[in-house]
Amino acid sequence: MDNALHTSSLHSLPLLASGKVRDNYGVGDDRLLMIATDRLSAFDVVMGEPIPGKGALLTKMALFWFDKLGHVVPNHLTGEDPLSVVAADERPQVEGRAMLVKRLKPLPVEAVVRGYLAGSGWKEYQHNQQVCGVALPAGLQNASKLPEPIFTPATKAEMGDHDENISFAQMVTIIGEDLATRVREVSIRLYSEAAAYALTKGIIIADTKFEFGLDEQGTLTLMDEVLTPDSSRYWPVEGWKEGANPPSYDKQFVRDWLESAQVDGKPWNKQAPAPALPADVTAHTANKYREALQRLVG
Repeated sequence: MDNALHTSSLHSLPLLASGKVRDNYGVGDDRLLMIATDRLSAFDVVMGEPIPGKGALLTKMALFWFDKLGHVVPNHLTGEDPLSVVAADERPQVEGRAMLVKRLKPLPVEAVVRGYLAGSGWKEYQHNQQVCGVALPAGLQNASKLPEPIFTPATKAEMGDHDENISFAQMVTIIGEDLATRVREVSIRLYSEAAAYALTKGIIIADTKFEFGLDEQGTLTLMDEVLTPDSSRYWPVEGWKEGANPPSYDKQFVRDWLESAQVDGKPWNKQAPAPALPADVTAHTANKYREALQRLVG
């Protein structure tokens, strides 16, 4: 835990935003320094205990996917060394866990692609055989592979609130038909290529969410993180079967522990502050992130 970074504190750059995981600093007018901390959120509440090494693992994985999928759509990376824009005494907070990126105009929607039925999608399917307005065949089970990937957008929530699933028609009213159609096409292609590759490494990417922005020329650009266990559901192939929740390479272990956690003799109400995570829970979670990266990239 000694080297874990829960919250960054740079003095050489202005802090613009602090999210559930990332702290974003301004670098001039056209760039951002994105630092992936070791914070972990569950049920939209940030835990008080960091997961050692998580930020560096997420950064390595995101850089891997940005490189692998660069032919599909431009991304926000500048190619510059993040250490080049901070003071010498700030380097330990930045090294290995930061990206220096273009400052974009973010789209106010999240681009969610699902290849398997899980989570909120499975709950909705049981109710109406749809997910976010997309009709699906009868007879599917929890964790079933879908006939083809589906695009199910969501609105971005403020810190502490839940993202809200919306239909594609609602997305069109928010960002316009041309841009919504382009985002849908690009997102499904990104997911399909990534999922096919991951499968060769014994990993199922059940679903994921992408974030996009526009540069000064209006070019659609992939931003934030991409295809990490924080933004995706990663399952080991050997643990998957229809009808049950497969084990996963993400924070599900923490979620499961929190579901059984007691606060003052009562189940936790999923409101901040979260109960303190035991050391074995943080260690197990760190191992899961590490295993996912090793399996994916070697």
